[in-house]
Order: sequence, then structure tokens, then C-alpha cells
Amino acid sequence: MQQSANLYLIGPMGVGKSTIGRMLASALDRPFFDSDREIEAATGADIPWIFDVEGEAGFRVREERMINTLTQREGIVLATGGGAILSENSRTNLNRRGTVVYLKASLAQQFERTSKDRNRPLLQTADPMSRIRELMKIRDPLYTETAHITVDTSRRGPRTVVTEILRRLREYETPTVPDA
Repeated sequence: MQQSANLYLIGPMGVGKSTIGRMLASALDRPFFDSDREIEAATGADIPWIFDVEGEAGFRVREERMINTLTQREGIVLATGGGAILSENSRTNLNRRGTVVYLKASLAQQFERTSKDRNRPLLQTADPMSRIRELMKIRDPLYTETAHITVDTSRRGPRTVVTEILRRLREYETPTVPDA
């Protein structure tokens, strides 16, 4: 993978974007950023608090600005929040400024991995599984449209996923020569 190219991880909550992103950054010897952590650092407030005070719309404005800022860097690995792709500007910036990997997982896996996490404002509802289903109905087409590569993380450890991503990146970046 060329050193200046950025690598962006997109996908729903609970697919392992942050864990896998850190491991990829280490394997590629690149700086790692998590857009949600960067928003928290810039505001001095955690995501649930921002949602409480500014609502989802206010958070999404901050998120779009942060994605724009981070995608202007070179040679980074970036894990985005699950809703980052809701902004057309963010989808465009991600898709044009680097290689986008859509980390996918079954609805059951998403639920299992997020069920005890209180830092996920959109899942603080009486029926989180229905909410996950709703979110995926809206977001899956946007993830698919934005991504260059899709990798399923269901029932797979992070190391296995990282190995697959690195292999798929090499394939993606190696042009195939048509048979003459």
C-alpha cells in the first residue's frame, strides 16, 4: 500500500472499527485516528453529552467537520463513527481522499457487541435490536456506495480481519493486466 494513501474504516457500531483500525495502523506504521475520540478531544465532552445537549443534528455537524479535517491528512488510518456516512460531504471526502473499507457484521453480532455499552446514544432505547435494524436499513446502502472494499467481521477475531484487509488492499491496489 502506498505510504501517502489514507485508509478509512466505515461501518455500523460494534463491527470493530477502532480495534481493527489501531491494529492496521500498527501493521502499516501509520498514525491512527478515531473520529469520535477526536470530536471528544476537540469539544472536551463525550459523545453522549454532545447528543444530550446538541442533539444528533448538532453532533452530525461536528462529525462532518472532523471528517473533513482528518481526511486532509496524509498516510493515516481513520476509524469513523457509524453515522459518518450520513453526510454526503463526508462520503465524498472519504471516497476520494483514500481507500475506504466497509467493516460489516450481522445484526446479531452488532447487538451482541454493543448491548452493554452505554456510550452509544442511538441504542439507549427499549428495543436496541429494532434500532440496529432501522439504522442498517438506512445506512447499509450508504456504506456500500462509499466503500472500495467490504470485509465481514462476524465471528472473526481482529487479527484475522486485519490480515484479510491487508491482503485485500494489496489486491485492490495492484492493477490487473487484461489478457491480450
